[in-house]
Amino acid sequence: MSSDRGHWETDVAWEQWGQRDPYFGVITNPKFRRRELTDAGKHEFFESGRLHVDYLLHVIHKYLDPQFAPRNILDFGCGVGRTLPAFARIAEDVVGLDVSPSMLGEAERNCRDRGLHNVRLFSSDDALSVTAGTFDMIHSCIVFQHIPISRGRLIFQRLLGRLAPRGVGAFQLLYSKTEYAENFGTPPPPVSETNENRRPRTPGADPEMQMNPYNMNEILFLTQAAGARRLYAEFTDHGGELGLFIFFQLG
Repeated sequence: MSSDRGHWETDVAWEQWGQRDPYFGVITNPKFRRRELTDAGKHEFFESGRLHVDYLLHVIHKYLDPQFAPRNILDFGCGVGRTLPAFARIAEDVVGLDVSPSMLGEAERNCRDRGLHNVRLFSSDDALSVTAGTFDMIHSCIVFQHIPISRGRLIFQRLLGRLAPRGVGAFQLLYSKTEYAENFGTPPPPVSETNENRRPRTPGADPEMQMNPYNMNEILFLTQAAGARRLYAEFTDHGGELGLFIFFQLG
């Protein structure tokens, strides 16, 4: 991997979010700012995770495998653990990975407060070296957009290699921006991949949050090469950041 500082500065920014405003870093709604977050707001935050997991299962059962029942689940980019309690209710073993120690610390407190004993949390690296074996389900939502593209593409490929036979992947990735509408969604070539979305920052401003669009041809090629034969996709749009949520099963 490149040793260029820009290649890793998103990790630094994510840890800054973890220290400064972890819930808002996951869902950028003002009600989840640290200074605004109430007990009711925190309940709403985790309820959104439960609804998300319920919907994941609905989609998987309807479009991929009506009998799918994962024994173990990997949540890549788990943040403060928004989906971990819901995953822990449907699987025997849940692993959460994140690059931010502060995010993982908050996730650990949230799991402990809920009495979850089947969730394991690890600091993530690009080689996924902290986890062994395969998983029946691998999930990642609103994560890859914050990773520089060449690095994220390699991580995605490695995650595919961790899916068990008949395993299901559920990944959300950006592919374009509405600001590229005149070019049919195709972004102009960046001067540098790692600073494509960089804006000048003022002192005291929020940490950087890159929004990197991936080449979906590359993502779909890797997915099919890994053994996926069927795929279901839904469009996502986060304020003009256009994406796809893809669901697929190996074999």
